[in-house]
Amino acid sequence: MAAQIEVEDSVKGARALLLTLTLAVSPAYAELRVFVVGGLGGEAEYGHRFDQQAAAVAQAARRAGARPENVILLSGERVNRDVLLRELNAFVGNAKPEDQAVVVFIGHGSFDGDNYRFNIPGPDVTGREIGAALDKLSSTQQLVVNATSSSGAVAEEWKRPNRIVITATKSGSERNATRFAQYWVEALSSTEADRDKNETVTVEEAYEFAARKVADTFKADAALATEHSRIEGASPARFVVARLGEMANLPSDAALADMMHEQTGIEQHIEELKGRKAALPPEQYYDELEKVLIELAKLDRRIDERKATLSGTRASDASSNTP
Repeated sequence: MAAQIEVEDSVKGARALLLTLTLAVSPAYAELRVFVVGGLGGEAEYGHRFDQQAAAVAQAARRAGARPENVILLSGERVNRDVLLRELNAFVGNAKPEDQAVVVFIGHGSFDGDNYRFNIPGPDVTGREIGAALDKLSSTQQLVVNATSSSGAVAEEWKRPNRIVITATKSGSERNATRFAQYWVEALSSTEADRDKNETVTVEEAYEFAARKVADTFKADAALATEHSRIEGASPARFVVARLGEMANLPSDAALADMMHEQTGIEQHIEELKGRKAALPPEQYYDELEKVLIELAKLDRRIDERKATLSGTRASDASSNTP
């Protein structure tokens, strides 16, 4: 019996050492790369709003750990078809397979029954042209948010196995100016959007927050909803788009993201267990609860250690870049 316990302890120790070594030798973090465009407003009010919203998305990306050089912001009269496609292709070319790539379009769009167009000064850029550029992305984690009117026209066209696509409308026929971008931006800095209160906002959380807020505004106005957002793609709960509190400014890190996702799952398990308390014998309930709480405590410690490692990495990077 003693020998068996000794072997089990050795196995546990080896696993812990393996985890430590894996985190130590793996790359500190994958890069977060964000490309955001504020399109043509048509009216001064819309133009100003689109510029502000695009800038807010870029700022949220930097808070989420993206390096300044990896955040591309285009907006206003400076944007035209050639500039947009050139910069988008350059962004795509710089992205690596291990990176997280986020592309956001804010503004007006149109659909003629065959082709979606993103409205910019001069000739518009088509959905097919944008889609062709996006198809060159090698990143295994991709998010594309099209918050324009008629954006639903490209939801299926832009969908890929390793890409999450969010559109402000369900189809190309919803042509009115959208409200979705306003609440998507709000979600990126909102503790309300952070449903599980872990100081990160995932794609799933941001989308659900924005979609709910849009619906609420139409109800408050006693108006018929003219937009219905949609989301396509797998695992939106595993893709972090914003960091709050002490999580802000930490580098994007796959290991930390997985641990945070695991933490959410354990917390949900605890809530489910509490819901079954009345149906379980007291001894069984407290035994199961103790096991899960111990598991959560161990995971919390690993998360804290990973945060400390990433904070040190970012501090070291900052000092090395200081003249």
